[in-house]
Amino acid sequence: MGRWAGRRGREEAGAHGRPRGCGAEAGAPEGRMSLAAYCGICCRKIGTLGSAQKTDLSWKDIRKIAKLTGSLILGGCIFAIYEVLALRKLFSFDTQVVQQEKLKSYIYLQTVSLDPSEYQGITYQVRKELHRAARKILETNARIFRRPFDERFSTFDADEHECALWLLVKRSQSEDKMVRLQAVQELASNCYWHDYQYRTAAQASDQRTTIGLARSKDVDLRFFLLPHLLPKQKDACYSEDELLLLLAALPQTDLDPCVQYFTSLALRESSQTIAARKGGLWCFGGNGLPYCESLSTVPSKAVELFCLQALVHHSKIPSHCDEIEASGGLQLLQKLYQIRKDSPKIQRSIIHIIGNMALNDQLHSSIFRAGWVSVLARMMKSPRVMESSHAARALANLDRETVQEKYPEGVYLLHPQYRTNEPIKADVLFVHGLLGAAFKTWRQQDIEQPAAEKEVDTEDDYTECWPKTWLASDCPSLRIISVEYDTHLSDWRAKCPVDSYRESLSYKSTELLKKLRAAGVGDRPLVWLSHSMGGLLVKKMLLDASKDSDMDSIVNNTQGIVFYSVPHHGSRLAEYSKTVRFLLFPSVGVKELSKDSPDLKVLNDDFLSFAKDKDLPVLSFAETMPTRVSRVLSLHVVPVESADLGIGELIPVDVSHLNICKPKNKDSFLYQCTLKFIRDSLERKVGN
Repeated sequence: MGRWAGRRGREEAGAHGRPRGCGAEAGAPEGRMSLAAYCGICCRKIGTLGSAQKTDLSWKDIRKIAKLTGSLILGGCIFAIYEVLALRKLFSFDTQVVQQEKLKSYIYLQTVSLDPSEYQGITYQVRKELHRAARKILETNARIFRRPFDERFSTFDADEHECALWLLVKRSQSEDKMVRLQAVQELASNCYWHDYQYRTAAQASDQRTTIGLARSKDVDLRFFLLPHLLPKQKDACYSEDELLLLLAALPQTDLDPCVQYFTSLALRESSQTIAARKGGLWCFGGNGLPYCESLSTVPSKAVELFCLQALVHHSKIPSHCDEIEASGGLQLLQKLYQIRKDSPKIQRSIIHIIGNMALNDQLHSSIFRAGWVSVLARMMKSPRVMESSHAARALANLDRETVQEKYPEGVYLLHPQYRTNEPIKADVLFVHGLLGAAFKTWRQQDIEQPAAEKEVDTEDDYTECWPKTWLASDCPSLRIISVEYDTHLSDWRAKCPVDSYRESLSYKSTELLKKLRAAGVGDRPLVWLSHSMGGLLVKKMLLDASKDSDMDSIVNNTQGIVFYSVPHHGSRLAEYSKTVRFLLFPSVGVKELSKDSPDLKVLNDDFLSFAKDKDLPVLSFAETMPTRVSRVLSLHVVPVESADLGIGELIPVDVSHLNICKPKNKDSFLYQCTLKFIRDSLERKVGN
């Protein structure tokens, strides 16, 4: 080290031109700089002496650490970017799929107000603490004295509207029936809930509550969760094929002839459609015609209607209803209902099936889980009487809380269709005639107007069914029922031409009496209103009921009968049919209307004795204007002398046979006479 220092000293002395340590020139600038440089060099030598190798090693380590750290940071960034991209791709959904998943499991939360004064004020906090303290005191008191804790205080510390909602939902599931009914009524009548509260109540409500809400008038539809959206199939014939598989899964042996007939008809029509797709049936030229493919899609809806018609008949058999449910029929019908929103006829057929299946109590939970209560609640609000009445029948069969009766096939409840606090004091039954129906027979008369007047007239006062609107508003304490049964002018057009005996009055009377008794007809005072052949059916039912002890209540509670152009002594329509017997091939029902029919004469004589013995009030209306039955022929279907029963009051009206039961308006003579007769007949039993 001495040699190295001496060498450095000599080198520095040579560089400055004088030896180190000469302080004579310390005041010169060069001397000051040399001294400072010398001091710096000394300090550097002292600081780095013996650690040169360590410095080199530390810098190498720092470089290695920097390389390693940089690699880790770069790799982490790349990995993070990859994960972000992967997650972004993973969470990119089709909006339709997201909507479907949301509908399956909604969880609704209350939104928090942004106004601090609503939940941070001293008054609010004090009130909340007092509520909590009061609830604890009540719980302790109930525990000490072993008393049940009042459920009204279970949410005592909640907000007023939150407490009311949850309290009503909880009370709607109470073991006390009266508490449940009152809670459902209050839920349906409250209109100040928030949207999230409706949805929360929809999720929290059980089957019984939901059905009760669906049968509540003016209920908000937000109380009902929408059915699960089902994926749409690319093949338009997919639903048709599924319907055929469902039909094939149902029992095919030991069937009612009509059920077997409609099932075979649906399968036959479907096989023709399959052949049409292959180009061998609809296209006479095989696959060569370019328009064959378009023609093959024509029968799709028709085949679905054939299948649904067969399912309607299958749904009349309880064991077949179980098979339909087990084979996924409820979900299939739900999908078809959503697909065919443009076809009211298909939708009505589907609701018809649901109404029949609802007659079986063990299927109620399955119908509820399949989302049908929501669909029925929406259809109840339809302005079309056929749709709303089909939905009302299905919901009434589902509602075992307030409806003890059941409404079988062909028995429709027109009023009250909703739950009501108005006590039902009496029943009014409407029975249509030949070629009639439960709704169209009893509609308001169509008024012929010039085109200019029709554009101005909005027809707000027109009704499709005057018993449902006019009579229900004038007599709200009545239960109004309209029945429907198959009638045909000719066997060529028969819906089920398997057994002709089904067209006879005797068969119809037996079947209809069973259905009406199941619907509770006979438990209250009763008035019958009938048109044309329906009057003959009413007379036959009363005579048959008088001979059956199980049906005796129907006879005892009958307070009056209204006949609209009923052919007590035969109809000219039957005579007209005789002249074209080989072309028209009249049905059994038409043959029974002949003047020379012995059965008709016996029926009339027996009923006259029955009515006089029971002292039944009778009101008869007779047509005086001809009815157009063809392009070249008009005739009085029921002459005045045939419409005269021989007892009661007979009122001729200047209308045709079809319009005798269709009043022009609510103030018309026809309706007012009918209303007065109903009130007078029931007054002695139920009062005003």
